[in-house]
Amino acid sequence: MSKKRVLSGIQPTSDSFHLGNYLGAVKQWVELQDSHDTFYCIVDLHALTVETDPALLRQRTLASAAQLLALGISPEKSTLFVQSQVPQHNQLGWIMECMAGFGEASRMTQFKDKSAKTGSDSARVGLFTYPMLQAADILLYQADLVPVGEDQRQHIELTRDLAGRFNARYGQTFQLPDAYILKAGAKINDIQDPTSKMSKSSGSAAGVIEIMDTPEANAKKIKSATTDAGREVKFDEKEKPGISNLLTIHAALSGKKISELENEFVGKGYGDFKGAVAEVVVEYLRPIRTRALELLEDESHLIKILHTGADKARTVASATVADTYKNLGLVL
Repeated sequence: MSKKRVLSGIQPTSDSFHLGNYLGAVKQWVELQDSHDTFYCIVDLHALTVETDPALLRQRTLASAAQLLALGISPEKSTLFVQSQVPQHNQLGWIMECMAGFGEASRMTQFKDKSAKTGSDSARVGLFTYPMLQAADILLYQADLVPVGEDQRQHIELTRDLAGRFNARYGQTFQLPDAYILKAGAKINDIQDPTSKMSKSSGSAAGVIEIMDTPEANAKKIKSATTDAGREVKFDEKEKPGISNLLTIHAALSGKKISELENEFVGKGYGDFKGAVAEVVVEYLRPIRTRALELLEDESHLIKILHTGADKARTVASATVADTYKNLGLVL
């Protein structure tokens, strides 16, 4: 029996992934490699919906690739590539725009949320149409499953609607993908504001543990993390959100149960506990950061890995576009 195909992507919008990105998504991508036919894409075209510095976009695209490899994405097991190196994404993106209604595109929550912040006059057309490009990203590879958080389910529903509409009008062309809702796993919050999700867009830099930060910087952040009244190391999200968040981080990286950690720190203060969390985080991330920096040092080798992935991706994508064009009556 052939493996089910998985497609997922990540935007190159920062110099470093943070711990929430890793535990919430990338760690599960790594696990899926052994049981599925996995395609992982750095979606640089999606990053163009806002003002972009070309040198920074290039730097962050390569940094994203290096981190994915360092975190365990294997070029032997997965197809890892950059979206813009596979022009079929744009080709199928236009077809999906022509299949989508203005009303359904208007209902996509991300456009509504982001344009509400900046005003619709200053929002780019690409921000409005990018869900159709996202649908093309998925349908190009005939993906069975798309690992996403609950907040992305709407995008998978749109993709299924567009694919179903095309298939009904023009004949069977696309696999209808299912959302693979990522396991809730460890919910990592901002270590300065432990009632909010760890996020670069909403939190302060001091509250975000970054994979590419130096060990010293991350240790300092954790030792300065917001804690709660009292001295007892106990998991209680309502009364002790700061300590609960640090317990969650320790457990996720050390593999210990939270109850074990509570017992381990009976009679010890917050200072001892934060020192222990800092050590676990630093030692877990140290080899990952080292490997990512090594990959970035040898840029030509890193780009070669991405080109190899793009070649594999184009083979699949070009077959899908050829079928799509043929079924549409476009002359090949």
